[in-house]
Amino acid sequence: MSLLLGALTLGFIFSLIALGVLISFRIFAFPDITADGSSTLGAALAAMLVVNHVNPVLATAAGFAGGFVAGAITGILATKFKINGLLAGILVMTGLYSINLHIMGRSNISLLGSSTLATYAERMGTALTHGRNFNVLRWEITPVEASLVLASCLLVVIAGATMYVFFHTNLGTAMRATGDNSEMVRALGVDDENMIILGLAVSNGFIGVGGACLAQYQGFADVQMGIGMGVWGLASVIIGEALVGTHQLGLIITGAVMGSVLFRLMVAIALRIGLNPNDLKLVTAVFVFLALVAPKLLKRANLLNPRPSHA
Repeated sequence: MSLLLGALTLGFIFSLIALGVLISFRIFAFPDITADGSSTLGAALAAMLVVNHVNPVLATAAGFAGGFVAGAITGILATKFKINGLLAGILVMTGLYSINLHIMGRSNISLLGSSTLATYAERMGTALTHGRNFNVLRWEITPVEASLVLASCLLVVIAGATMYVFFHTNLGTAMRATGDNSEMVRALGVDDENMIILGLAVSNGFIGVGGACLAQYQGFADVQMGIGMGVWGLASVIIGEALVGTHQLGLIITGAVMGSVLFRLMVAIALRIGLNPNDLKLVTAVFVFLALVAPKLLKRANLLNPRPSHA
């Protein structure tokens, strides 16, 4: 049961990264891989502030600010300097590696003994349950495990609701319209380049929050922890789209969260049955490949073998 609850908690935390990837890849169709650097940036900023006794909420907000700035720089390179979007993300991601090292001062920082969002949740859960374990479907659950799952779920609900409300404002609608048809947006007098910059900034802001929360949950920040985050987020978005099967904003956001949780559960099950942890990134890449091509293969199979119509 501990493995399941841990996978659920990580799935909710990673869904913050998935929501950020959703903005860049699906709303703007921008191949942004800044995520690998901005997630580590959020973790590095939060970790440094937490070990220096800054409130964890403020430290997490700093993670959002760091990701926001990183995404804005990628957008500026791509729009104002006309650098290929993929290359712009690579440049920022590469530069962030050194910046993250400077922020942390070393390759990793331990948060053991520091007050984090995770420790806040644990204390609250222990206080509410008076430290007693309880059973759910004959499984014994500790207050710490339950509080972490519920806290991460609540955080994702707040983040998803915030994203939904934002993209229904005038500014958010203009950003969505930019992703759909930039020429039409320019004809309406909206600066599409600024919309892209802002969209990538918000995207990486969510990713930075995900990195900050991940560091506080794991109890450490590492300069290598962001490797593959973009792929992970994209896999979650693709799985979510397959689950909800619609392009409605609310359901797409829900699907990204569901995809992240499901993906993490699948990884946990694979590790439990004996998958070599060294093969995890390879298996993730293969799974993303299958998720990308499977819908096309199924559609082609349906076209080749249409169902007989009933008179």
